[in-house]
Amino acid sequence: MIFAVQKGFKNKCRFQNQSELNCVEGFLMGSPQKKFIIQDTEVYRIQVMNPVLAYPLVSRRVMQQYRKMIAYLTELLVDDDDSGESCRIVLNQIEKFRLEIKNKYRAYLKKKELEMMSKQLLSLKKAAENRLIEIQKYYYDKKKENNRSK
Repeated sequence: MIFAVQKGFKNKCRFQNQSELNCVEGFLMGSPQKKFIIQDTEVYRIQVMNPVLAYPLVSRRVMQQYRKMIAYLTELLVDDDDSGESCRIVLNQIEKFRLEIKNKYRAYLKKKELEMMSKQLLSLKKAAENRLIEIQKYYYDKKKENNRSK
């Protein structure tokens, strides 16, 4: 039998097996393979069900991912790539990050943080789209010029 106790509450949830515990909404700390040592006991899954307790953990994790991604994306945008591949990578990474935040972490983050990330990602997305359009226009004009010379 598995017990789950939410801090600050008197009730305990009793689960007969692991599959019932998977149905519980909460933030999973670490990964299922990582083990925590609590009073000489190995614990493999810690799931925080209270959003107030999960907020600092989620916020820290998301902000670390966000800073790394922004640094990587700005480096790609600054890179002189004439094919437009770096712009496509930037657009794909922005969309991937946005969906991950929406699906996994939105319930735990504050609206202010989500808006801040959204604004900066939107500006990067617009810059990448504009650069991609410029590259496509350049190649289109170049192709058109080659057809005229023939």
